[in-house]
Amino acid sequence: MIRRPAPAARLLSRHAAKTLACAAAAVALTGCGTFDGASATRKNSVYQNERFQSDETFSRLFDASVDETCEAARRALLSQGYVINTAAPDSITGSKRFQPEGEVHVEISFTIVCVPEGGSGKLATAYVSALQDRYNVKRSANSTSLGVSAIGSISVPLSSTSESLVKVASETIPAGQFYDRFFGLMQRLIKEQGGTGAVISAQ
Repeated sequence: MIRRPAPAARLLSRHAAKTLACAAAAVALTGCGTFDGASATRKNSVYQNERFQSDETFSRLFDASVDETCEAARRALLSQGYVINTAAPDSITGSKRFQPEGEVHVEISFTIVCVPEGGSGKLATAYVSALQDRYNVKRSANSTSLGVSAIGSISVPLSSTSESLVKVASETIPAGQFYDRFFGLMQRLIKEQGGTGAVISAQ
């Protein structure tokens, strides 16, 4: 005689099978999720956007010497309220701070390098890069105590709040109209120095 499993046993077997099936599905989904995440990371890598093509506009070739070109860059920064951090005949750095919102501070830092072109010394290329740093105000509470000597000792708690700027983002400003305006101002200043101020080409 063949004995059939009791109803409780059949129910337990079905439950175990269902549990195993769900676990297998979860493992499969996890594996897919991990693969997709790795693919997304590869697709979103910043270096993938670095084309290294000649159509970028971080530089201009001027009909002026290295000294004249970098001097025009220095004056361009000064005329817009930038503080000159370092100044050399062939390189300039400067920075300026902004406060677009109450607790948001932004600093733009310029780096300009002037390179001679040709053997005559009458042409120079200005390479310009601007970095934008973003800061937020961070508040932290400080607690101290004041002791008073009398018959006994009394400790009075005091509290204060200190503020500091914390950098939350940093990015090189992409090529575009921002640099076009700067190079246009350099061109005008070269003319004022007695040069032609002509832009030979956009590198």
